[in-house]
Amino acid sequence: MAKVSVIIPCYNQGQYVNEAVQSVLAQTCDDFEIIIVNDGSTDEFTNDLLSSYRGEKIHVIHTANQGPSEARNNGIRASTGRYILPLDADDKIGAEYLAEAIKVLESDPETGIVYCEAEYFGEKTGKWDLPLYSFEKMLRDNYIFCSAFFRREDYDATCGYNPNMIHGWEDWDFWLSLLELGKKVHRIPRILFYYRIRAESRDHVLDEEKYAHLRQRVYRNHLALYAEHFPDPINLYLENESLRYKLEWVYNSRDYQIGNRIMEVLRFVRKGLNV
Repeated sequence: MAKVSVIIPCYNQGQYVNEAVQSVLAQTCDDFEIIIVNDGSTDEFTNDLLSSYRGEKIHVIHTANQGPSEARNNGIRASTGRYILPLDADDKIGAEYLAEAIKVLESDPETGIVYCEAEYFGEKTGKWDLPLYSFEKMLRDNYIFCSAFFRREDYDATCGYNPNMIHGWEDWDFWLSLLELGKKVHRIPRILFYYRIRAESRDHVLDEEKYAHLRQRVYRNHLALYAEHFPDPINLYLENESLRYKLEWVYNSRDYQIGNRIMEVLRFVRKGLNV
């Protein structure tokens, strides 16, 4: 039985997955297993590569395509680790991430999520400046990336990653499930996670309709949590989001900008005439 199970879902990402795997094999802590979930890949290169993996620490599961949520769930169900780390096939981790996270988890049984500072690589480089975690912020937006550690027993106390998050944000939805258990969050003050930026990344291609749909899904999946902190968790919050987008559209419109300049001139003239 491994102490940490690293779960790597992979769908047609053979050109990246070996870099993710090597970043795990390079850990200073060697008490881990890697479970790669081939989520119905159709790419011949990816399938051949995943079929070639051998080793005591690497296990590959082949399934029909079910999406990121179920791919992670399938990997976790097959895992033996006390702690779980999801890792996307195109990302990578620093050599001491496992050791540092285990230290935190074993020193405080109330801590349920451990993550770190992060850096971009690929089409964009530099530090990923995420705000410090707070419970209130997490209800509004996700401030924890997908590759954070959690306990297998806590996962088993939830419904896992929700497959109804079909357009993304399944990680935010799952973190909220852990927070509903009353778990604490710890951020390691070191860059130990590297997030690849690609033009086709899911978060970069969300249109306004999908964005609104995802927010509605998150709120509906956690009605009790939002009802405790907002008087009307669905309608009020969605109305605020809708109003914000409408105002942004108005403020950025050519008609508004022209009208605003005209009003500035009129206000200046009026002030000069003292009327």
